[in-house]
Amino acid sequence: MAARLARLSEPASIQRLAVSAFVLVTLIFVGVRLAGVYPWNERIFDLWAYWSTRFGLDYSLARPGDSGAYIYSPAFAQLIAPLTALPLAAFTALWTALLAAVLYWLAGWRGFLIGTLAPVTMSIAIGQLDLLMAAAIVVGFRWPAAWVLPIITKVTPGIGVLWFAARGEWRSFAIALGTTACVVVVSFAVAPAAWAGWIEMLVRFQLPTPASGVFLPIPMGVRLPLVAALVVWAARTDRRWLLPVAVTFSLPTVWLNTPTILVAALPLLALGAETPAGRWLRAPSVTLIPDLGRALPRLRRRARRTGLVLRRQVAAFMASLLVTRT
Repeated sequence: MAARLARLSEPASIQRLAVSAFVLVTLIFVGVRLAGVYPWNERIFDLWAYWSTRFGLDYSLARPGDSGAYIYSPAFAQLIAPLTALPLAAFTALWTALLAAVLYWLAGWRGFLIGTLAPVTMSIAIGQLDLLMAAAIVVGFRWPAAWVLPIITKVTPGIGVLWFAARGEWRSFAIALGTTACVVVVSFAVAPAAWAGWIEMLVRFQLPTPASGVFLPIPMGVRLPLVAALVVWAARTDRRWLLPVAVTFSLPTVWLNTPTILVAALPLLALGAETPAGRWLRAPSVTLIPDLGRALPRLRRRARRTGLVLRRQVAAFMASLLVTRT
């Protein structure tokens, strides 16, 4: 017994257990949404708003914080159109799996522990874009075009591209803004009326009410100059981990789930160098997907270990039930 406890306390064992728990919780949550269990696919969640864009875009009554209100640009709705063509249960299950995969990419085995934090749990549950924005920040250091996602959804996080300007990386700066401009032009050509409605909504600039949820009551006009200064200082002192902090406070409304974006800081620190995102960011190659010849055998071994741990946990649970009954 003492030897077994000693093995379980080893860092490698703890990491394998954390990964197994992460996979198990993800499978349960995805299964619940795929099965359409109430209330996980209801209108109160943001991912319902994304899915509802399949019926068209109407910004006339949209306001931040309202349940089921889609307030992002038409370009984002067009980008996810292949997913929104799926039935609601399939869409919500796939979206949840995507967010879980991004969390694991950013945090590695710590994803299970980070996932238990209230902002992260809430973000995944409602289907918010926080984790995708966190991934865009990390990817943006090598592929500046990734900044298109924060800009066409929340707009103000685009202040993060000042990182490139402050460092004199004008090519990266031009790629980030140029890619966004191309996406916007194409999207506008496809749906000019939707863009007119979205711009009109932005001009109205209706703030959420306290009934909409918990949010930071500091006006955006006060926060943005401070955020811009933070981005410039971080860029000139080469503190990458501060960029997620700046983006977090640049959002038009900083909700309770918004600090989930801070997960992006982990792979940017030495502490998170061993995470999948940290390894990719520090690798000499610029490919987002690692060499499959090396990655697939490693994934197969990890899947076998995860399955073995899960089988052991289920067997132990069943054995405890039998002992209890006898």
